[in-house]
Amino acid sequence: MKKLPFSIAISVLPFVVSCSTQNLGKNIKPSVITETVVHDTDDPAIWINPADSSKSIIIGTDKDTDGGLYAFDLNGKIINKVSGLKRPNNVDIEYGFMLNGKKTDIAAVTERETNTVRLYSLPDLKAVGEFTVFDGETERDPMGISMYRNPVSGEIHAVVGRKSGPADGYLWQYKLSEKEGKITGEVIRKFGKYSGLKEIESIAVDDEMGYIYYSDEQFGVHQYYADPAKGNEELLVFGKGDFASDVEGISIYPTSEKTGYILVSNQQKDTFNVYLREDPAKGRIAEIPVSTSESDGSEVTNVNLGHNFPKGVFVAMSNGRVFHFYDWRAIEEKITAAGK
Repeated sequence: MKKLPFSIAISVLPFVVSCSTQNLGKNIKPSVITETVVHDTDDPAIWINPADSSKSIIIGTDKDTDGGLYAFDLNGKIINKVSGLKRPNNVDIEYGFMLNGKKTDIAAVTERETNTVRLYSLPDLKAVGEFTVFDGETERDPMGISMYRNPVSGEIHAVVGRKSGPADGYLWQYKLSEKEGKITGEVIRKFGKYSGLKEIESIAVDDEMGYIYYSDEQFGVHQYYADPAKGNEELLVFGKGDFASDVEGISIYPTSEKTGYILVSNQQKDTFNVYLREDPAKGRIAEIPVSTSESDGSEVTNVNLGHNFPKGVFVAMSNGRVFHFYDWRAIEEKITAAGK
């Protein structure tokens, strides 16, 4: 949830026609469907332009041995690309890392075939560091990643998951630091239970509330403290029984400092289950039908991105090598209707 106006209909239409067809009558339609990537979209992140939020960009991975990291403008046009990544999986961003004496916004990407997290400055996508993950383990293959800024110390961490792992200690948390002008990471915590049913990919950190959430794909969503100093005790598992099969992408939409929504992809049903940010234990409060197909990764922001997205945008990957951009107001309308 680290902090897209859509184009006029005539510019969006070519991309809409190219996406997979579904029964969209009851489903929310995206305002924008991006240009296609080469192989397989997997996970998005949203970078907010501090000078002009209408010029914010969407970052997304193309998962393949010859994969890439793409930047899209808010009309879904590809405006930049990092090529030659070895199966990049998930991406997340954080703001204001102090690099070479300058605050630098960064994107962190898991590269599965090299067991590496690669770091890029934003918005230019220039390489600014890397570090290997799960060193010494037989099960590595990094997949999920989410960034965390400690509100007291200001430290920036990366929470990383993998294709498979132990029943406890599945996720590793890395403190980022500068070394010889580049960003590197040092493991400071190993935590997180795993059901053993499938895999863990999607991870989301709520910096303001201080929680980490991750999807145990055929089990539920786990909640832990984000600050290692608060311990490794599991706080909650929610969503059990709410999903057709895989529990997938997690996005967090704040409505105030301590309220909002947690949206989790019900992948095989092409919906998103919604839970209260302040009390996910209350259970699912809405199920949102979308036009994405088999959505894996997603992201959301509540920042005003212009008159077409005045309450923010929800971004989700879809089969067809694309990402969908949704006007948050359409999502909110469905949530409100479900509560009546």
